[in-house]
Amino acid sequence: MDLAGVSRHESVTVDAGRRAAVIAPVVFRAGRPHILFTKRADHLGEHPGQMSFPGGGREPSDTGLQATALRESNEEIGLRPEEATFHGRIDDILTVTDYAVTPFVATIPDREYEPDYREVAEIAVLSVDDLTDRSNYESERRDHPKYGDIRLHFFHVDGYTVWGATGRMLVQLLELTTDWEVPSEVDRVVDPDADYPV
Repeated sequence: MDLAGVSRHESVTVDAGRRAAVIAPVVFRAGRPHILFTKRADHLGEHPGQMSFPGGGREPSDTGLQATALRESNEEIGLRPEEATFHGRIDDILTVTDYAVTPFVATIPDREYEPDYREVAEIAVLSVDDLTDRSNYESERRDHPKYGDIRLHFFHVDGYTVWGATGRMLVQLLELTTDWEVPSEVDRVVDPDADYPV
């Protein structure tokens, strides 16, 4: 995993009424790169139970979006600001909840993190080797009622499924830092109201 690919990337900024920021945290465990994800608590109103990166909405007191990502990561998993080494950011994305999310990429120490169970049900550290294993990836195309024709990405590793907005961020992160590329063809085309394979 070459994080210089993130440093070289000229990220795209998106305007939206609501701003949020996350950290895509890279952990080196036994010399191999892993990525830390949170599993959102089931009682949350937005994206309950989904895998995500630590982060959240910007507050007026935040000095910038990187400060937002650090504050939220501290609240959600106990990451201390001085522990994060930032390498850059990837493209903003718009979520179905009308947030423009700015994803920062940082390496963090390999230690035990403490989830805030009010927001985070679980912390999962997944191997980049497994995330880039083609047998663990699938995608589908469907018509979205708001965004039209979209491609959804699903990464299935260790009993977890990363998809949705986090799946889109993960695709770009892996393409910038590894030899992995999105397959040119989708695995299936589904109806707009089809169930999600999670």
